Amino acid sequence: MSTLTLAKAINEGLRAAMEEDPKVLIMGEDVGKLGGVFRVTDGLQKDFGESRVIDTPLAESGIIGTAIGLALRGYRPVCEIQFDGFVFPAADQIITQLAKMPLRSLGKLKLPVVVRIPCGGGIGAVEHHSESPEAYFTHTGGLRVVACSNPADAYHMIRQAIRSDDPVIFFEPKRRYWEKAEVDKNATPLPFDRGQIVRPGTDVTVLAYGPMVKTCLEVAAAAEEEGRSLEVVDLRTLSPLDTDLIYESVRRTGRCVVAHEAPVYSGLGAEIAARVTEACFYSLEAPVLRVGGFSTPYPPSRLEDHYLPDLDRVLDAVDRAFAF
Repeated sequence: MSTLTLAKAINEGLRAAMEEDPKVLIMGEDVGKLGGVFRVTDGLQKDFGESRVIDTPLAESGIIGTAIGLALRGYRPVCEIQFDGFVFPAADQIITQLAKMPLRSLGKLKLPVVVRIPCGGGIGAVEHHSESPEAYFTHTGGLRVVACSNPADAYHMIRQAIRSDDPVIFFEPKRRYWEKAEVDKNATPLPFDRGQIVRPGTDVTVLAYGPMVKTCLEVAAAAEEEGRSLEVVDLRTLSPLDTDLIYESVRRTGRCVVAHEAPVYSGLGAEIAARVTEACFYSLEAPVLRVGGFSTPYPPSRLEDHYLPDLDRVLDAVDRAFAF
């Protein structure tokens, strides 16, 4: 058992994968000598060499396109997109090639490419550095999309992503990079396509992922003081969704709140709310409510505390769910 930050847990997961399989490569901007802007790949180029930890030009489309070619030659590339807002130049390669080539070849070609994306706000960054683009990729068939929220999941999920023969978009909550927790590297991890109840409850199901999981756990603690029991579910996998877990929880509690940093409008929460309403209609005591960012560009850092969903906004949604 080790106490690790989330960033260090990913680092050690990458290291374990590289030791396990010589075909695993890491590539991205400043991932080598610098160790990444968040130091997630710190020390890996020193230990594995420049041929396996590759500092690339500032060209996200080129990074993903090169990774696709490497995957077709039997490698397992792990690409780092330095910041979430930088992924859009790579969207053509991800959506047009990476997601579609396995089906285009009727399964004959495998593309075991992992695209790591530090996501979300809360670090006081400038424009293009605090985005939540997950809905773009969950909307794209052919991709697995996952989001870790804690060091233990970060360690095990990055290893599972690298072992997967499917392309994986791996979201990392950058404002949680420095938070510590115990990690049992020898534990048997949950299946890659499963969510997890991180706090059992009886009155409301609160669905979250990535950086919002910690916030929702704080909401549950605050609600307990008011006599309300919230069940917090860490989705972990965004595409495919673990709908069995979601539906089972909502049918027990009768109420559901979905929280994410991304804008509410057309966010992943809309899809989840629609599915829960269809599958659990006769169990619901209130409409499924969504909490998220506003439908504006991400604001300057001085305003991001007003933009990001916080304890009060999620707790307000819980109160509204009880008002019906």
